[in-house]
Amino acid sequence: MTTVLELRFRNQEERITTIAVPDPSPTITAEDVETSMNELIQADVFTSTGGDLVTIVDARYVTRTVETVFEPEQTS
Repeated sequence: MTTVLELRFRNQEERITTIAVPDPSPTITAEDVETSMNELIQADVFTSTGGDLVTIVDARYVTRTVETVFEPEQTS
């Protein structure tokens, strides 16, 4: 199982842009995330196909589980 913290922003064209942070710290707080997202907007270091990041949409954890159903035998 893998967990990613998705930071979602609205860009200049009003579209949602996501920055994914793999393996986020389990001790991170909502305040930490909000502060960091505001700092990313103010620093203006990220852009997207729809322009610069303008506002915060939300932040969310996404957990993914992969279970192999079938795997063919390897031949040499």
